[in-house]
Amino acid sequence: MSMDMTFLGTGSAYPSPHRGASAVVLRTDGECWLFDCGEGTQTQLMKSQLRAGRITKVFISHLHGDHLFGLPGLLCTVSLNTNPDMEQSLKCVDIYGPRGLRNCSSHMQAVHELESTPDQSPEEGQLSLEMTVNCSPPHPQEQPGRTIPLDVSDDCYLLFQDNKFVVKAFRLFHRIPSFGFCIQEHDRPGKLKKELLKELGLKPGPLYGRLKAGESLLLDSGRLLHPSEVLEADIPGRKVCVFGDCSSVLGEGAFRLCDRADLLVHEATLGNEHREKAVDHGHSTPEMAAAVARTCSARRLVLYHFSQRYKPSSLQKEGDKDVSELKKQADQALQDSGVEVILAEDFMTIPIPLKRQPS
Repeated sequence: MSMDMTFLGTGSAYPSPHRGASAVVLRTDGECWLFDCGEGTQTQLMKSQLRAGRITKVFISHLHGDHLFGLPGLLCTVSLNTNPDMEQSLKCVDIYGPRGLRNCSSHMQAVHELESTPDQSPEEGQLSLEMTVNCSPPHPQEQPGRTIPLDVSDDCYLLFQDNKFVVKAFRLFHRIPSFGFCIQEHDRPGKLKKELLKELGLKPGPLYGRLKAGESLLLDSGRLLHPSEVLEADIPGRKVCVFGDCSSVLGEGAFRLCDRADLLVHEATLGNEHREKAVDHGHSTPEMAAAVARTCSARRLVLYHFSQRYKPSSLQKEGDKDVSELKKQADQALQDSGVEVILAEDFMTIPIPLKRQPS
């Protein structure tokens, strides 16, 4: 199963001619999941190789405009691109995000709201009950959503799970409650020990598939053959973690979820020299992002959500802030860690390859 991540917008605060506002797409088997949807995301999608009609899930990290203002228009576009036959008319985009998100959405979706905790932001950043309760009647095509509480035993939120993935959210500290998301692919069964199967008298065919699927077989000899006897070790599934805006991570749940992430996407709004300003505004520096990646033993750290003062390397003019300096700062903080640092740019696509059989 192929998997990759495309950055539609890597800038903070607002879209500019050189950086779109926050929007990241995880693509797997033709299905697209969108993480944040800043103003102009539709335009960025049109410039990319991705299709808005493929978006089935949207994850909003927090309710600041540069992560949200593109959502109503995008949902309308998705519904317009839906085929009018009966099967397609039932298609629904699932949207996950903080309480209050239902007030910012459109029809043709189910909005699932995460309940934040008081320590996720300063007191002035907590939304009042009046601002989070949706008093308007539901749209005729609107699907019912869930309210998802924090699982205090795991310090995380279970958003959903299916036969391919488990997706959870975790708490971050920002000026208003913010969240990160962990996408964990299920482990894949290891290869069949074909030589052993031949010794047992089993020939290639449907029985091999049943064993691979985890079914035990009763052999002609009367022996019950369990899959664990003829399968090599499971191949670990891939793990992708996307952090919303934050100046710190709350609790241990995030670090447990993101342990050994194949790809960890973290904001680096300002350089290390502006750490005090970054923290004051609820943001991170490359050194702070690197500390998270090191704690999680991530394989690759992707920096994004840059201040608009940092122009892409290809567009820099004399006197512009050099965005590559942010990568250098993260690299320096991750010396001898084995973590690869990637500097995201608009329309960059990063493949996430399958893992190999454990040795």
